[in-house]
Amino acid sequence: MAGVVLKDIRKAYGQVKVLHGIDLDISQGEFVVFVGPSGCGKSTLLRMISGLESITAGEMYIDGQLVNEVPPSRRGIAMVFQSYALYPHMTVYDNMAFGMRIARESKQEIDRRVRSAAEILQLTPYLDRLPKALSGGQRQRVAIGRAICRDPKVFLFDEPLSNLDAALRVATRIEIAKLKEQMPDTTMIYVTHDQVEAMTLADRIVVLSAGRIEQVGAPLELYESPENLFVARFIGSPAMNIIPATVKKTGDVTTVALKSGKAVHVPVATAASEAGKTASFGVRPEDLSVATGDDYLFEGQVSIVEALGEVTLLYIEGLADQEPIIVKIPGILNVRKGEAMRFSADPKKLHLFDAQGKTYRTA
Repeated sequence: MAGVVLKDIRKAYGQVKVLHGIDLDISQGEFVVFVGPSGCGKSTLLRMISGLESITAGEMYIDGQLVNEVPPSRRGIAMVFQSYALYPHMTVYDNMAFGMRIARESKQEIDRRVRSAAEILQLTPYLDRLPKALSGGQRQRVAIGRAICRDPKVFLFDEPLSNLDAALRVATRIEIAKLKEQMPDTTMIYVTHDQVEAMTLADRIVVLSAGRIEQVGAPLELYESPENLFVARFIGSPAMNIIPATVKKTGDVTTVALKSGKAVHVPVATAASEAGKTASFGVRPEDLSVATGDDYLFEGQVSIVEALGEVTLLYIEGLADQEPIIVKIPGILNVRKGEAMRFSADPKKLHLFDAQGKTYRTA
């Protein structure tokens, strides 16, 4: 098993630059997830690791070996695609065994690996079936099993659950989590646009935007301490509320004025030179709660109520012509449209970003 090291990796298609210097060190046994909006370069980067895309500049190492010019078949990787890519005329067993037969493995070794992978993925009862007789989740597990049989140094997953419905996505995500536990020394790199997949599966998340890495860290690290506005907005659902503000008082605790005129004390340190500058104040919907007294952050009218059972989402308007503030309250809340409400938050849950979108660090 092996790690993956990327040094100043760049990709361009003619004059169009797609990746702008990616530096990343993935240790053996890590489960790393690439996330980002469509077009950010996450799938392109994965395909470059696999060898399906050429490297314009930079160096890539797998298991300590420079692989820039090494063909995909010799990189020691196995890839699970968005589409299952199964042979429809072959049984589950034959689909899983196909790569090993091409590599001329012995029949005994092929049988051992196929049955071992089938046991891990609970596919043993289906080994004699054709893909058309399987559900979507079972087909994706066959694709994963085919990759396991190759005994690769690195697993690559390219949005493997995006074609599944919600229930199958949850079930297959659990299977991948179990696979991770059963193969703790295997390096896995996973591309997704689904935050739940990223937050529940990853040891570390790599957030990409416009061909650059915005932040790398453990899931809760990115959630609690985003390095900039992009990560703050991207991680979390619904997205973090961002409100324009002006720095009024600096020091170990920074005071900012919102457009509504409300003064907010944020426990982050700022230099005296920041006074008077524009900033962005942030608070997550789930960190807001209903305020009963005069100590509150926001007040406004409820414009939309989304009762989801486990949570209630409130959209609050009337905040100095800003976008509605979203509030996420646990459980069922008996609130009517048009009702005036006030909301507060724990100061430790507040975020502040400078004019360039970088996070002010907590004091």
